[in-house]
Amino acid sequence: MKHLYLGKEHEIFRKSLRKFLEKEAYPFYEQWEEERMVPRSFWTKMGDQGFLCPDLDEQYGGSGVDWGFSVVINEELERVGSGLVGLGLHNDIVVPYLSSYGTEEQKNRWLPRCASGEIITAIAMTEPGTGSDLANIKTTAVLDGDHYVVNGQKTFITNGIQSDLVIIVCKTDPKAEPKHKGISLLAVERDSPGFSRGRKLNKVGLHCQDTAELIFEDCRVAKDNLIGDEGKGFFYLMQKLQQERLVVAIAAQTASEVMYRLTLDYVKSREAFGRPVGQFQNTQFKMAEIATDIEMGRAFLDQLIASHIKGKDIVTQVSMAKWKLTDTARRIAAECMQLHGGYGYMEEYEIARRFRDIPVASIYAGTNEIMKTIIAKNIGL
Repeated sequence: MKHLYLGKEHEIFRKSLRKFLEKEAYPFYEQWEEERMVPRSFWTKMGDQGFLCPDLDEQYGGSGVDWGFSVVINEELERVGSGLVGLGLHNDIVVPYLSSYGTEEQKNRWLPRCASGEIITAIAMTEPGTGSDLANIKTTAVLDGDHYVVNGQKTFITNGIQSDLVIIVCKTDPKAEPKHKGISLLAVERDSPGFSRGRKLNKVGLHCQDTAELIFEDCRVAKDNLIGDEGKGFFYLMQKLQQERLVVAIAAQTASEVMYRLTLDYVKSREAFGRPVGQFQNTQFKMAEIATDIEMGRAFLDQLIASHIKGKDIVTQVSMAKWKLTDTARRIAAECMQLHGGYGYMEEYEIARRFRDIPVASIYAGTNEIMKTIIAKNIGL
């Protein structure tokens, strides 16, 4: 299918990126899974080739291109493996807060090194007792002279171990009413006194993606590290969540396409009762259903990406895509594993890893239940 938002230059870019990944990622991915970490050297190689933050202005180290290039990057990284999600988070979720709301001094200080891979970023929203209910976070940042003093804990933080710059969601006014008006965004650098890492969390899937707990104990952060205006953090989050959830939908759709291709190849070659498994009607019907779901998902997703690139407000539709495509990918993973038979449960077959990796997409960036709540509200219920 020809994507609505891609031209010849995007396809040339995809070929270049794919060639790079075939050399620098595919041969090492299983090793990264075993080591539970994507090496920093891969980040800097991505940066050297212009595959990090391509939509940043050239003055900040980017290429100044449209967001279609970021879509290509997200798709090709997902084809390697879902554990590379941290690079998409860096490019399309964290860095946009800096480029949209940061001061000129902040942009010059951080963005060129984000584009080169020298700085790895993270965003810290979730807390041990607070997930989707961001208005009730407990982490506080109290102004003391030229510094904020931060206290609190964050958990499930993507890039949590390797990150050099973490944008934290915190309460600068714990007494604000309504509560969300007391929320601000603060950039915490690696060497900030009072900032430490907790456990690197042991997850069901996404093994090479470093996910961690972050701890702030009287952590002193310069006032100059405030992102945007104090008290507007919740508004900034709401502005950027459309793109974050679209990134998750893109990864889910790509994963479904990969799992379909893996399974189609398998059922064509695997024989049972003297003929390929793909010749049995049950297999044919299952594959037909999966192929149809994928085509419909791609058509909807491409339309949304094109609208997003044009700057349209498509929060409701993106919420639909995020829940539907991640839910579909989870079902496709289970059905494709079943079609692999016993081999689908063996770690040497990629479908087993995909089966482990995909379920969390229904949870992060807002659970699918939250997506349905947003949809219901926006259709007038």
